[in-house]
Amino acid sequence: MSLKLKDQHIAVFGERGSGKTVLISSFYGMTQDPSYDTSLYAVRSESTKQGNALLANYLQMLEDDTPPLSTAAGDAQSFTFVLDLTGEARPKEFDGLRLVWHDYPGEWFTEDPSTQDPEELEVRVRTFRNLMRSDVAFVLVDGQKLLDYAGQEEKYLKLLLADLRNELLNRKDQILLDGEKQERFPRIWVFALSKADLHPDMDVQRFRNLMVKKAQGDMAALGDALKEFVTTDEALSIGEDFILLSSAKFEPGAIRVHERVGLDLILPVATVLPLERVAQWARKYDISAKVLASLVENIDDYLPKLMTALQIVATKIPKVGPLVSLWLIPALEQLEPVAKDQLEHAYRAALARKDYGAATLARFGRDLAEGEERKVLRRGGQ
Repeated sequence: MSLKLKDQHIAVFGERGSGKTVLISSFYGMTQDPSYDTSLYAVRSESTKQGNALLANYLQMLEDDTPPLSTAAGDAQSFTFVLDLTGEARPKEFDGLRLVWHDYPGEWFTEDPSTQDPEELEVRVRTFRNLMRSDVAFVLVDGQKLLDYAGQEEKYLKLLLADLRNELLNRKDQILLDGEKQERFPRIWVFALSKADLHPDMDVQRFRNLMVKKAQGDMAALGDALKEFVTTDEALSIGEDFILLSSAKFEPGAIRVHERVGLDLILPVATVLPLERVAQWARKYDISAKVLASLVENIDDYLPKLMTALQIVATKIPKVGPLVSLWLIPALEQLEPVAKDQLEHAYRAALARKDYGAATLARFGRDLAEGEERKVLRRGGQ
């Protein structure tokens, strides 16, 4: 019998050398480590070849203190990880989650496709269309570049954000079929400090302040460019969410992979943060239930599970469909910011009744709250 898996997509944008290969290798290696908690779900790579390559990179860091080589220049990749719920009583709606990680090559920000090679242009357009299903996009800010430009960080940040903005606008005509703006598009753009171990004194609030002080106008310009791609452009978050990411602590002759930062928050950010943000948009803007339902992947499965975990809605919530307007907005309006203690209680209660889908989402919510306590994550829209 085939498993019922819910796809969740994330898009990762970063210049060449910003640490994308090391990040994804460390993320996957973390989930394969014997110390990783598999009481709710186990993570596997849908492609054995890709999984083994990522695990080899991780083991190279763990055992040989050697970082992996960067991917080939211009190599667009998507990695698919499956979270199999491991509890004996799986939810009827789904057996697990399929996380699709889209890596947008850094070279594409700075190099035009060859005018003599239409195939290269088609690869770029196809890659971007694939990642449009993502709810969340991470924009990597290279921690090493911030050191290189210390005191003049705005020069690096302006170039980084301008290159991303220009790449988006240059592909606009090919991406928007018939010029129609999209409903499905990354709505939450998270600025992520990669190689955060190079900045031991910088918490997420200081990172956010640096971005606002040095690149507020450039973030706003990127937001204006993104609005050209989406319908309901008020439902767009950029310059609100920030995270610190570090694949390991790198020292001369040593790589300490267990001293990573923020990688445990990638799954929660991809799944629960979009639900929280849609709830905020529902309270703040006059957006129809039908449109709200279209903005986030799997809202019809995830939201009822999260509401049940928090014991907010006792009655059965119908799936998105003709009755969407009868339940979605009232449900979202009840999804207020939840304290960590309440999420912990919801997690344990869901475990006790063997509702492992609800327990997973409640734990992801708790992880986000803990990430904020550790000053690794800053969520906007509160």
